[in-house]
Amino acid sequence: MKKVPVRVDGRELVLSNLDKILYPEDGFTKAEVIDYYSRVAPLLLPHLRGRPLTVKRYPNGVEGAFFFEKNAPEHTPGWVRTARLPAPGSTKNRETIDFAVVDDLPTLVYYANLAALELHVPQWRVSEDGQALAPDTLVFDLDPGAPATIVECCEVALTLREVLRVEGLTALPKTSGNKGMQLYASWDCREEPSAYARRLAQLLEKEHPDQVVSVMAKKARPGKVFIDWSQNNPAKTTVAPYSLRARQRPTVSTPLLWEEVESCEHPDDLVFTAADVLARAEEHGDLFARA
Repeated sequence: MKKVPVRVDGRELVLSNLDKILYPEDGFTKAEVIDYYSRVAPLLLPHLRGRPLTVKRYPNGVEGAFFFEKNAPEHTPGWVRTARLPAPGSTKNRETIDFAVVDDLPTLVYYANLAALELHVPQWRVSEDGQALAPDTLVFDLDPGAPATIVECCEVALTLREVLRVEGLTALPKTSGNKGMQLYASWDCREEPSAYARRLAQLLEKEHPDQVVSVMAKKARPGKVFIDWSQNNPAKTTVAPYSLRARQRPTVSTPLLWEEVESCEHPDDLVFTAADVLARAEEHGDLFARA
């Protein structure tokens, strides 16, 4: 296993297996994963900073076994920020978990080198001393039930955008990098966010019963868009903007222009790879930047 020592913003790291192919369909290697995350970092890091990290690691690529990881590995460098937080319902019977918090480029590169392809974070941050803060983000996860696709998700997103606008909230859209999409809005803690999101999802289901479903039962979803309001539960995480996804190709959870949502006619219209996202970053900057 060839190891390559590097220095990233003053931190010493050792990269390994850089030529290992993690996305076989595109021949996309670990080196390219690290390069992507390094180059997109100026846009990505603001959406990770202060948020406890959960990753999906694929040490043998997207066609191999994977595992979720919340607890920072034992070999985590001492300079990586961690936050010890309660872990109610932990499958490993832990009382607490030491979450990594990706505040800087060296930490991001460290995780990319672990083949942590997917980066997931909650809708809340931790304080400088590691205490959980109130949610600052509201998210709606739009999940299409076949034969519905992201095209139908876009239709629902446009309706939901108007409902949120009336509520005084500005929605920002992004693809999930998989088959659906999400809408985000800054949250002012007017009420418990999961209950609020559920109420809006039920409203849209009532007004558009042939198009929207707000219940989690799989049997209710075919041909409709499930508005998953539960992502606002403090214990839940959502894939971060600009995170890679573990699909056949290196697709990315990509922030969108509303014009792209309005004009979407085919699922392929909103599929973006790492290379696409870097080009979009040059053109648009961070479409998820908030005023």
